[in-house]
Amino acid sequence: MKITLKDGSSKDYDRAMSVYEIAMDISEGLARAACAGEVDGEVVDLRTVIDSDCGLNILTANDEEGLRTIRHTCSHVLAQAVKRLFPDAKVTIGPSIDEGFYYDFDHAPFSREDLDNLEKEMKKIIKEGHKLERFTLSREEAIRFMEEKEEPYKVELIRDLPEGSEISFYDQGGFVDLCAGPHLMSTKGIKAFKLISSSMAYWRGDSDKAQLQRIYGTAFNKKEELAAYLEHLEDIKKRDHNKLGREMELFTTVDVIGQGLPLLMPKGAKMIQKMQRWIEDLEDKEWGYIRTKTPLMAKSDLYKISGHWDHYTDGMFVLGDEKTDKEVFALRPMTCPFQYYVYKATQHSYRDLPLRYGETSTLFRNEDSGEMHGLTRVRQFTISEGHLIVRPDQMVEEFKNCIALASHCLKTLGVEEDVTYHLSRWDPNNRKKYIGEPEVWEETEQHMRDIMNELGIPYVEDIGEAAFYGPKIDINAKNVYGKEDTMITIQWDALLAEQFDMYYIDPNGEKVRPYIIHRTSMGCYERTLAWLIEKYAGKFPTWLCSEQVRILPISEKFADYAKKVRKELAANGVDVTVDGRSEKIGYKIRDARMNKLPYMLIVGANEEEQGLVSVRSRFAGDEGQKPLAEFIEQICKEIRTKEIRKELPEEEKK
Repeated sequence: MKITLKDGSSKDYDRAMSVYEIAMDISEGLARAACAGEVDGEVVDLRTVIDSDCGLNILTANDEEGLRTIRHTCSHVLAQAVKRLFPDAKVTIGPSIDEGFYYDFDHAPFSREDLDNLEKEMKKIIKEGHKLERFTLSREEAIRFMEEKEEPYKVELIRDLPEGSEISFYDQGGFVDLCAGPHLMSTKGIKAFKLISSSMAYWRGDSDKAQLQRIYGTAFNKKEELAAYLEHLEDIKKRDHNKLGREMELFTTVDVIGQGLPLLMPKGAKMIQKMQRWIEDLEDKEWGYIRTKTPLMAKSDLYKISGHWDHYTDGMFVLGDEKTDKEVFALRPMTCPFQYYVYKATQHSYRDLPLRYGETSTLFRNEDSGEMHGLTRVRQFTISEGHLIVRPDQMVEEFKNCIALASHCLKTLGVEEDVTYHLSRWDPNNRKKYIGEPEVWEETEQHMRDIMNELGIPYVEDIGEAAFYGPKIDINAKNVYGKEDTMITIQWDALLAEQFDMYYIDPNGEKVRPYIIHRTSMGCYERTLAWLIEKYAGKFPTWLCSEQVRILPISEKFADYAKKVRKELAANGVDVTVDGRSEKIGYKIRDARMNKLPYMLIVGANEEEQGLVSVRSRFAGDEGQKPLAEFIEQICKEIRTKEIRKELPEEEKK
């Protein structure tokens, strides 16, 4: 057989060989570094036997899949350590993930002390150097095998596999785990690891199933890489909006109010207000939107027409019971059906279209309790929602404009480089989830591909992520922990106009169904605030700050001048305060820095006499004395243009 290697060279063998044996034949050093193989593009275990011509790439820790193999093996070592220290724990699943690995256990919560003890036990297992031996059983034998070991979750996983399947296991020093691999040849291949945290998780992600305990960890090939990652984690913790947002008094949560119902404190509310006013003015004055204001709830009848009642009831807050109550209401999870009736209230001609309805919409989603997190996953939230009613011939151009508006918003916020675009498609194998005919879906999805390709925007396709009535472009971003959330959505809808009997009169006097675009320009305000907290580590662009300038009088003698400066700044729309406390100026400066303020103005005798202010900024440090009028002009321009001023390195600040 002929084996073609990654560099284009080839090797001929007259017998079947494992990937590991081929690596050894190439060089012992490569075999020692090998983690897995890639045969004709498919990642395989080092133990995989090759018996025909193929392309082969030996994967090491420098390859993404090679590093995943190390982490996957480390998850098995963790499971073995848990079974040694906590024999009653039941094992479930333990995959590698982007930043490391996790393993779920049916057990009481693990403390930090437990994790430290597990790390010690894992080091023993690694030092013992157990070989990982792969073996297979039939489905029936595998079920009996795991039943004898009293591992019910593994039994359930095996029962879900087709009859006649051959099930693979790995044995490492007597600990046996159900797994498809790939794995390292020995536990000694793990060089550097750390258990990060533990948390609650549901079996198979279903809140109706058992609560498990998930242990997160990570592993690297070198201790230096692990140390750098742990340092990165410390920076992440400082940026975590759930921690930093509370420290900065932007929001809080209260148990008696409920999960997913954050309270925006004055500073956070001010920031949301600024974003909302910006978006509303932008849409209405520059992009041709008109405002609506619609109810926060509606009868179930409305959602039955739209299809939400059949496709989305589990995600809604329903008020009442259809079996006992004359009328049943639900808090709205979206605004589209409400705005449709705004459209239907007046007859429209083809000349009236497109009509672009915009609304700052408060919505309600009955999210699972385990999904709640700070401001990113909440049960009540507000979005920059809009629906465009368009003629079919206008659809492509209007869809492009929605993407352009979203791009403008991202650029203004300084996050345009942090997003990925996704074409969320329907799943033809799950017809019950969707309305409409296959040809409509296929035609619509192709239109969206053509648009994205024409605009030169890279995107990935996600099957099964479409709304039940149409495909969409999702603009996603990752939080500091690497979890991806959808920030902005633009949906193509060629179906709901039929269900709501929406039409316009064409040039021939005939009734014609319009198309609809569902979109957000910036998305959810709460989630965007969380994103910005983490993006800027609390050091927001000046225009977004709830406090843009703080005036620091050197002593009480200059309180009147400080008030005069404040009055002039406030008259120009600047959010400004005066620190009139009887504290030393050094203390006031440190406090302003701790609050991450863009500007502080120090005023004393010289400033009062000459109408000056001494400017200190977060961006450049001491910027010297300036006439008050000059500073006002400077900061007003910065706010008006929404400039994102760069911060100099600390050593370059004056």
